[in-house]
Amino acid sequence: MTERYKLVWFVPEEALDATRDAVFAAGAGRIGDYERCSWYAAGTGTFFGRHGTSPSTGVPGREERVAELRVETVVPADRLEEVVAALLAAHPYEEVAYDVYPLA
Repeated sequence: MTERYKLVWFVPEEALDATRDAVFAAGAGRIGDYERCSWYAAGTGTFFGRHGTSPSTGVPGREERVAELRVETVVPADRLEEVVAALLAAHPYEEVAYDVYPLA
């Protein structure tokens, strides 16, 4: 079996398709004979941008609460670097919150 990772990221709904398209084009989301496999659910993200930040939502110096989606997909180990780079390029946030977990 090929070594795989789970990639999780948090994104506003209006950027869901752009980020999914980017990671899938880079090689993520394949399970057996299926492509573009992912899972997502709604939640609320919070952040406080310090002086000098340029948040895509809200203003620096104030805690913000933003409706976001948590998105998950699988990534083969040999595509991980390219997939994360594609996510970062497609994501609208100045600082992208994402996690990578090895799968057993």
